Order: sequence, then structure tokens, then C-alpha cells
Amino acid sequence: MAGMSTTAPRTAIVSALHDELASVLALMPDEHRQTVAGREFWVGHLHGQDVVAVLSGIGKVAAATTATLLIQRFGVDRMVFTGVAGGLGAGVNVGDVVLARQFLQHDMDASPLFPRHEVPGYGRARFGADAALTDALELACDRMLRTLPQQLGAETVAVFGLHTPRLHQGLLISGDRFVATTLESQTLQRDLPEALAVEMEGAAFAQVCHDFGVPLAVVRTISDRADDAAHVDFPRFLREVASRYSGALMDTLLRA
Repeated sequence: MAGMSTTAPRTAIVSALHDELASVLALMPDEHRQTVAGREFWVGHLHGQDVVAVLSGIGKVAAATTATLLIQRFGVDRMVFTGVAGGLGAGVNVGDVVLARQFLQHDMDASPLFPRHEVPGYGRARFGADAALTDALELACDRMLRTLPQQLGAETVAVFGLHTPRLHQGLLISGDRFVATTLESQTLQRDLPEALAVEMEGAAFAQVCHDFGVPLAVVRTISDRADDAAHVDFPRFLREVASRYSGALMDTLLRA
């Protein structure tokens, strides 16, 4: 059964965007591609550990399909998700990293049958990350933030204000809506004041992993503040910052 392997665990490395996945694939010496349900899964090794790398797809349904395939078709024992997100919490700035401890779907609303945000059939709105795997990823984040920003180059650091990037831990919220206006951002901050960042896949992965009993850890690099001022050169940020964060985190986590 998935999650109960008696051999070395098989780790799923899931990225949100192509550049991030490419940074992981560059670390894998023997990957081979398998295509299932229109998705490319790269099976191989990283630092001698059995891994499967894949793009999540955008949105909660695509993410849930990918998570289920990883468990049912590829037999992964744990999942690590890395991607970008919009910052919501106070002091969660561009270039910071958010490590999820809990997940919630901000657009789940089956009221008045169920309380707002509660997932019908579960009796809860929040799903938790795996504590042990997330603790290990926390150590990798700390190590990466101490060393990598200084290696990005003075111009990159200056352009994106990466002088003192920080790690935040707590609630990550997901929804099938790209949040990019101040009004939307302020509404989420008012309704969910604990939320650190917003994206489109994490809570779906968390629900599937809960169903199958598979450990999950999710880390997100903040690319913008999810508001009207989100004018960052996103392709450059992804290429020069987020993808390098992702590669360094997976390298550090699996090396350990």
C-alpha cells in the first residue's frame, strides 16, 4: 500500500512551473519519462534516492489528479511540492519562503449546509502537512536561505530586494482563482488573517495525501504580494530566483 513501503521511500518531487521542474531534473542523472493522463512523470534518482518528478498542473482539479496518479500509479511514499505564491501575511515579502504547516481552500463554500471553508464529508476546513517531512524541509530552507541569495548576483538581489529573505511557517491557502488585485488580497486577509500566502494547488494535494495517508510537505517562494502592485518581472524572477530556490531545496533535502 502507498505510504507503507518496507524499502527506501520513493519521493515525489512536484513543481508548479516548468523552470522549477527543470532545475530538479538537472540534478537527476538517470531520469526517464513516462506519460500518463497527459502528464510527463520523470522517474529516476537524486543522491541515490528513488524519486518521481512531475508538474502539478494548475488548479485544484489538475493537482488532485496528479497527486492521485503519483500514489496509485507510481507508488510514492511521500511528496514534496515546491512552487511560487503570492504573499498575504504581514512581512511576507518577495523572495521570502513560506513553509506550509496547514492548508485551506479559500474558495470552498458549501454554506449553509456546512460552515464556510469546511470540506463536506471531512468535518474540517484545514488539512495538515506531515510534521516530520516538513521539519526536514525546514532545515533545508534554513540552509538554503543562509547561502543561496548571496550566490544570485548583486543585480538580482537588488532588483528583487533579496537582501534578507525570511522563512515563514503556517497557513497556506489555495483556490481556483489567480489572486492579483488589492481588493481580492485584502478580502482574503480579512477573512483568513492567519494566511501567509495564496496559490492554486497545495490544499488539493493535502486533501489527497490525507485520503491516502501519504506524507506531504509544501514550500512556496513568494513572487509578489498578490495585489495591484504585483509588477515583478515574473519570468526573470522564476528563472533567476524561484527555480534556483527549488533546485537547491531538493538537492539539500535529499542529500540529507
